[in-house]
Amino acid sequence: MKKVVTFGEIMLRLAPQANLRFSQASSFNVIYGGGESNVAVSLANYGIPVDFVTRLPANDIGECALMEMRKRGIGTQYILRGGERLGIYFLETGAVSRGSKVVYDRAHSAMSTIDKGMVDWEAVFQDAGWFHWTGITPAISQGAANACLEAIQVANRMGVTVSTDLNYRKKLWKYGKSPAEVMPDLVAGCDVILGNEEDAEKHFDIHPQEVDVTQGDSIKAESYRSVCTQLMERFPRAKKVIVTLRGSISASHNTWSGVLYNGEELLTTNTYQITHIVDRVGGGDSFMGGLIYGLLHYQNDQNALDFAVAASCLKHTIYGDANLVTVAEVEKLMQGDASGRVSR
Repeated sequence: MKKVVTFGEIMLRLAPQANLRFSQASSFNVIYGGGESNVAVSLANYGIPVDFVTRLPANDIGECALMEMRKRGIGTQYILRGGERLGIYFLETGAVSRGSKVVYDRAHSAMSTIDKGMVDWEAVFQDAGWFHWTGITPAISQGAANACLEAIQVANRMGVTVSTDLNYRKKLWKYGKSPAEVMPDLVAGCDVILGNEEDAEKHFDIHPQEVDVTQGDSIKAESYRSVCTQLMERFPRAKKVIVTLRGSISASHNTWSGVLYNGEELLTTNTYQITHIVDRVGGGDSFMGGLIYGLLHYQNDQNALDFAVAASCLKHTIYGDANLVTVAEVEKLMQGDASGRVSR
């Protein structure tokens, strides 16, 4: 099987224990993760060969991030070394009616100073069949956006399937460009597009009608058909558009599902009640990892969607950014076994 390549920033996550507020913390738990690296971890867990491309500082903290990727079985040969520092984000985990908070500290990170011409993308994609990026990367800096566009163009030329998770992050677009100025050229080169209602609206002014994500169980999959069709009309290269459906009943209780539009039909799947959430960070990344695995392994859109939603449902039970579950565990949930019984 040809490898998958993901491209983005790995960061240092610092979080108070359990549900403590920042002001209560006397120590922080350390985790390394990021959108694209989280996808890579999922794929490696599922037995898919995967390389992660990023830029890390040549210091002890950068080495720790590199070791984390190697520990998970991810190829690191194309990771660049250089720059000043590793980006950091602080996470305060909410509960019940108090939402979680994220504070970024990533100015002058090694990844923010990457630019086109620094990565030999033809070498990276020599034995690759899939390339994945997210909307976080072009939000970091103009250089990161340039490198991402370069990667997409080389992947298109070499016949590599390209996917994106639109991943709108309001707090990141600070270098003078808006998403509307940057994202269209990047997404135009994508074969598979994943997003949610906010991503489509903030990037492209596309949104579903009469949808309120705070109403939990009231979310209707059919409401997102127009989002999918509009995205496919805007970006005709795309063969599949997928929307994740999260209903937020509280910080501790979400509903979770998704839809997949393949140009002919809108596929739906189970809606899971996730309570009580252990860690929802990386939920979308785990969905994308499951989707890529499903499309490569099952070669069936419905099975791929079912696998992605089940995989990301299980991620909410895993502490940390990455989804550390197996194919067998995901398929067990796909088959309807949500009992959580002890496996002996």
